[in-house]
Amino acid sequence: MQTQQASPGSTFEQFDAVIVGAGMVGTALAGLLAGAGMRTALVEAQTAPLDLSTLDTRTLAPRVSALTPVSQRLLKHLGAWPDMAATRVTPYRYMHVWDGEGSGSIHFSADEAGTPVLGHIVENGVTLAALNRHVLTLPTLSLFFGAEVAALQTTARGRSLVLKDGRELNTPLVIAADGARSALRALAGIEVAEESMEQDAVVTTVRCEKPHGGTARQVFVDGRPLAFLPLTDGDDARYCSIVWSTTPEHAQTLQGLSREALGQALQETFGPALGRIEVLDDAYRFALIQRHAKRYVLDHFALVGDAAHTLHPLAGQGVNLGLMDAAVLAEEVVHAWRRRAPWGERVTLARFERRRRFDNTAMLALMKGFKQLFGSRLPALTLARNLGMSAMSQAVPLKRLIMRQATGERGRLPRSCR
Repeated sequence: MQTQQASPGSTFEQFDAVIVGAGMVGTALAGLLAGAGMRTALVEAQTAPLDLSTLDTRTLAPRVSALTPVSQRLLKHLGAWPDMAATRVTPYRYMHVWDGEGSGSIHFSADEAGTPVLGHIVENGVTLAALNRHVLTLPTLSLFFGAEVAALQTTARGRSLVLKDGRELNTPLVIAADGARSALRALAGIEVAEESMEQDAVVTTVRCEKPHGGTARQVFVDGRPLAFLPLTDGDDARYCSIVWSTTPEHAQTLQGLSREALGQALQETFGPALGRIEVLDDAYRFALIQRHAKRYVLDHFALVGDAAHTLHPLAGQGVNLGLMDAAVLAEEVVHAWRRRAPWGERVTLARFERRRRFDNTAMLALMKGFKQLFGSRLPALTLARNLGMSAMSQAVPLKRLIMRQATGERGRLPRSCR
């Protein structure tokens, strides 16, 4: 690993690949490329990476992800999973989804899916800090933290990324992993189809009277899904991360409540399954906007993760789709690089886009459809969804198929995820 310090003037450096954005997806991708021996640069506006040895784990962080078994295998491949497990991860073997306005409900179990667990709930900071410990020390990786991008230029051999301090990073391949509002995507001129979900997500951490039992729960009330995602601190399995997707007006009201009043509102909506609910943290909210880039690749340029797509959080698939983007892109690029083929040109990158676009599009459409189905107040649709959920709960083969999809076992997986 080489850490580059900001310095005035213009310097030129050459890399096999340059990644902008050192979140979970960008860092995982850096680990896959640099781990294969490619000279890789990781550019990040934040001044310093999260350090697992100094990460504050005394309290549970509100931002979490539901990582699938496929994502877990990728994180094992990168060396991060053992440190994550030693810090704090919560496996869940069951899911319970029900309609708060009817009698429909459905239960899923790991046994029905044929897997040890359906997934793990992990704080985002734990995942990123563990990735940093194992990825940022790779000898062919150069770090540019505290660096902002000023320009993206086309050169005879690829791209030049110009930083605001005057440095230029030349490479056959620039990859944008800089989030939903990707500045690099805008610099590349890639358009995005964007649609408001007309909801905000409210997130916080709670402690319940009863243990969660390794079950992820979600109830739909008035088209507003409320999820209780299990968390365990030490041996105490009474914690949950909540995600309440609701109207912006209601979200603003919820955010303004005292912790006691918010706990009462959660209790009234969620019901008695976990007993009394105590809110432990402030409530945070963010607008839910579905985005999908109209293309993932150009010559010598690619998008991954939230820079390529964002979706409704009700199925918890966002970071898993991004990690799969990283794994597939790395597989295609490294394969071409090892054969001395043009790994940054569109002929190579198009294979990545073909492998990922269909899966991402299908998941985006599915989440939009679920929101519309459960958001409807029409009596006929309410009856249909309740009958459908109850019927599906008895159909084990269909449930097993759905669970395999939800656990990430879709299509041809890259080697790093098998």
